[in-house]
Amino acid sequence: MKNYTITVNGNVYDVVVEEGAGSGVAPVAAPVVKKAAPVVAAAPAKAPAAGGAGSIKVEAGAAGKIFKIEAKVGQAVKKGDAVVILEAMKMEIPVVAPEDGTVASIDVAVGDPVEAGAVLATLN
Repeated sequence: MKNYTITVNGNVYDVVVEEGAGSGVAPVAAPVVKKAAPVVAAAPAKAPAAGGAGSIKVEAGAAGKIFKIEAKVGQAVKKGDAVVILEAMKMEIPVVAPEDGTVASIDVAVGDPVEAGAVLATLN
């Protein structure tokens, strides 16, 4: 038997393969596959924008990629105003201000991949 560690799409698998008897290709029992815990690389910390981080978080509702940034640091926004546009599954999804405030920081850039729940911006 031989042990291998294989990484597929960021998931790590430990695989045990039994060698067949005789020469040539012999039928083998299905390999034993144990799924190891996914290896997640830590995202680099981003420095807050000039205004400093605010107390109100604007979070991604789904995983995707930042398509467009609608607001600027220092801009006043009303509840429901689009702050960032997120692209997920070929759809453009506005991420809106949860309440009235002033944009304190934009914590992402166009093209950044984000996970659901990631903080995209903050408001004061």
